[in-house]
Amino acid sequence: MRQDQTVTTGTKAWELFAEDTDVIAARVDDTLKDLSYELADGDVVESVEIHSPDGHDILRHSTAHVMAQAVQDLFPDAKLGIGPPIENGFYYDFDVATPFVPEDLDKIETRMRKIIKEGQRFSRRVTTDADALAELADEPYKIELIGLKGGAGAEDPDSMGEGASVEVGAGELTIYDNVNRKGEAAWSDLCRGPHLPTTKRIPAFKLMRSAAAYWRGDEKNKQLQRIYGTAWETKEALEAHLHRLEEAEKRDHRKLGRDLDLFSFPDEIGSGLPVFHPRGGVIKREMEDYVRQRHIEEGFDYVGTPHISKEGTFHLSGHLPYYADGMFPPMEFEGANYYLKAMNCPMHNLIFRSRGRSYRELPLRLFEFGHVYRYEKSGVIHGLTRVRGFAQDDSHSYVTPEQAPGEIKHLLDFVLGLLRDFGLDDFYLELSTRDDSKPDKFVGSQEQWDNATDVLRTACEESGLELVPDPGGAAFYGPKVSVQAKDAIGRTWQMSTIQYDFNQPEGFDLQYQAADGSRQQPVMIHSAKFGSIERFLGVLVEHYAGAFPPWLAPVQVQAIPVADAFSDYLHDVARRMKLQGLRVEVDDSDDRMQKKIRNAQLQKVPFMMIAGADDVAAGAVSFRYRDGRQDNGVPIDEAIARVTAAVATREQV
Repeated sequence: MRQDQTVTTGTKAWELFAEDTDVIAARVDDTLKDLSYELADGDVVESVEIHSPDGHDILRHSTAHVMAQAVQDLFPDAKLGIGPPIENGFYYDFDVATPFVPEDLDKIETRMRKIIKEGQRFSRRVTTDADALAELADEPYKIELIGLKGGAGAEDPDSMGEGASVEVGAGELTIYDNVNRKGEAAWSDLCRGPHLPTTKRIPAFKLMRSAAAYWRGDEKNKQLQRIYGTAWETKEALEAHLHRLEEAEKRDHRKLGRDLDLFSFPDEIGSGLPVFHPRGGVIKREMEDYVRQRHIEEGFDYVGTPHISKEGTFHLSGHLPYYADGMFPPMEFEGANYYLKAMNCPMHNLIFRSRGRSYRELPLRLFEFGHVYRYEKSGVIHGLTRVRGFAQDDSHSYVTPEQAPGEIKHLLDFVLGLLRDFGLDDFYLELSTRDDSKPDKFVGSQEQWDNATDVLRTACEESGLELVPDPGGAAFYGPKVSVQAKDAIGRTWQMSTIQYDFNQPEGFDLQYQAADGSRQQPVMIHSAKFGSIERFLGVLVEHYAGAFPPWLAPVQVQAIPVADAFSDYLHDVARRMKLQGLRVEVDDSDDRMQKKIRNAQLQKVPFMMIAGADDVAAGAVSFRYRDGRQDNGVPIDEAIARVTAAVATREQV
């Protein structure tokens, strides 16, 4: 609630919130400020609590400064790079003679605690380029940033490289001093701010690891040493975060992929290009069979397109030059340049254009499992969740403008139903729109963008789900809505996307004959339900910690004979189950029964059927669940029925 208040000249922002110890900064006329900011007539002031998103960023950036001060105390020759806040933490880059080792991080933490205990004050001062260049003459990377500030960086801070916007780009140039109890600057850094009032306001932090990183994120630049850390508003919040990280490490799909023999990344093939082993292939096939059938049920026609195309196709779509950096270099062949496709939409446009179309055919929905290839930098490749080659369950709906709202609602319902079938049911929507300050990065008129954005926003609001804005996050050809889903341990993943495209139909001169006989341009709606099959599978591995529900499990039943004499009995049971499409293996190895049970548990098999003399005599099995529960003497028909029911209902066990 807005509250008008009259204060005396010289009042500082902190005086408005002196009774609230959670407030660590202020938002003045929508700009973040230090609590030491002197208020002016007409200022609209809001509090920034330490536990808020902005509060977390300020806390973590302040902790990054303390870390950099500690590093230079311990390693005087270290040169400063950039130290921004990031999701759940912060980092700072340093140019040092030798890489940091874990023992160094322990020493840095100890020194940081002393700085925090001293209660050094973060003090902001405005400076000129000339004075800053003189003061920071021994910091070559800071000098470079000051130089960039006057060039393209003044218009676009992001162009200066990752994290640079925390240093310069806010108009005036500022330096923050860490002032000790004597009133002296113990350490200083080029920075936009804001910061905490003092180092004592850092309640809980931990340094996590060090790694190599290229200066300004450019692999052509020198490699620096980056130290990552995390900081939280309470010790309890820090402990909860570290517990989440521990749980996430247990669920790491790269490790589980090896342990469960699902997939691998052979060096001989190349980075970011996975291969699926038989067990991983089962999951991938189940996903593909499911989504293929669901697309057919939702009115889509299955198509297929090649992996490469002449470059002209991507000029028609607008991807060249807008998306050239994300595509592999061209291959020259028979006097033409060919590109590995990074997207399927241009090919689908050519299918639409292959003959005349009538309004009676619309919506026309095309779908394929299209393999695409994107030139991701090596530093961002991560298991299955960030790869260079992947398959999209890619679909495109061609509709009249009047049909667009209904089609988007139809696609959104389709997407949400699919996610729920795969066990993801906690999600919100994110609406990515154009950045009007960078018109050269987007195509189309303001009217087209406004209309497309309104259509998407209305469909999202009607879904009843939380809608979060993402200004500037749109593709160059139109706005999009993405489904952000939370997994079993609360992490958010971007999953399915729906994009409104008014550009490509114009580029390809797509037309349909309207009811009045005129030629009209359709609206094109992109939709990927899994997004990438590889990425979706990686998320599922972590969501389920490898313990897939029976319908997705590579092996649904492990049959375990108590002794060799009962193997034939279980092989007969397995044959009956396989005739019903169930995936069963009989463990007739020389291992003892308890070892076989343990092996099945390690492989996270949903069900075990164990048979001994009494079971054979009764035509039954001991039916064991993955969590250790066991029912003895279960008739074979009932045991099979339990498995088929769990598979049919997609339940988790």
